[in-house]
Amino acid sequence: MAYIVDKDSLPGSVTSRTFEGYLNGDVHVSFFLSSTPPGRGPGLHTHPYEEVFIVQAGKLTFTVGEETVEVNAERVVVVPPNTPHKFTNTGDEIAHHIDIHVSGQMQTKWLEE
Repeated sequence: MAYIVDKDSLPGSVTSRTFEGYLNGDVHVSFFLSSTPPGRGPGLHTHPYEEVFIVQAGKLTFTVGEETVEVNAERVVVVPPNTPHKFTNTGDEIAHHIDIHVSGQMQTKWLEE
């Protein structure tokens, strides 16, 4: 039987909803459904697993390790495990993206405020 979750039932806010697999049928994946306003984004951090970003609309500028890359809609960014990374919406509109954590439970080590 399928396990179905209503987006609005996920914890978070209008700008970001969180799905953690261990809380939802013990699935081995977690993700954020994100709508990031211009000028916003998380600080530098790492995870002990890959993180995959699917940019659906807008423009995000990623720092991944020593590299900085600007990504527009319909692109996918893969960050290797334990690699410092962050992003900022550098566009003029809300950026819509899905941030997939290859783990049933999110584990984040913050490297800056």
